[in-house]
Amino acid sequence: MLSDNIRSIRKAKGLSQEEFAIKLYVVRQTVSKWERGLSVPDSEMLIHISEILETPVSVLLGETQAETELPANDLNVISEKLEVINLQLARGKEKKRKVLHGLCIAFCALLVLIAAVLIAKDSFYLGWDFRDPETAVVGTFFHAFEWLFVRLAPVAFIGAVVGIVLTRPRK
Repeated sequence: MLSDNIRSIRKAKGLSQEEFAIKLYVVRQTVSKWERGLSVPDSEMLIHISEILETPVSVLLGETQAETELPANDLNVISEKLEVINLQLARGKEKKRKVLHGLCIAFCALLVLIAAVLIAKDSFYLGWDFRDPETAVVGTFFHAFEWLFVRLAPVAFIGAVVGIVLTRPRK
């Protein structure tokens, strides 16, 4: 909401991210993060943004006219609203972390399952009659898959374990 409002009002005023950043004395990447919803400006910066964009802080925060007017200098009220937005960002990050953590665990399980099947089958295709072209193609495919898997699976498994460790819940 805040991110969309900053972006749309900035564009309506005809300012590029670079020009807007210069007026705010920040780098363009900071403006980009605000507009993508990856971070939010602090209350003092939000007041400065509202001054540059000639827009009330309440409009930037997404309040409608029916809601109470927000004084431009009331840092406590602005800080509370920004805290809510920060909590929403934190929840989104936590959800992404959980999904990534689950995907890493599932990937490890899949690698172990494939390795178990390959070990149990013990290169079953080697007993096939490779004089038949179709059998030769399928057998070659199985051999190439097994050859690549044996070489790449350990690296992928280590990467997935590192992913599990990096995305574990923080306490």
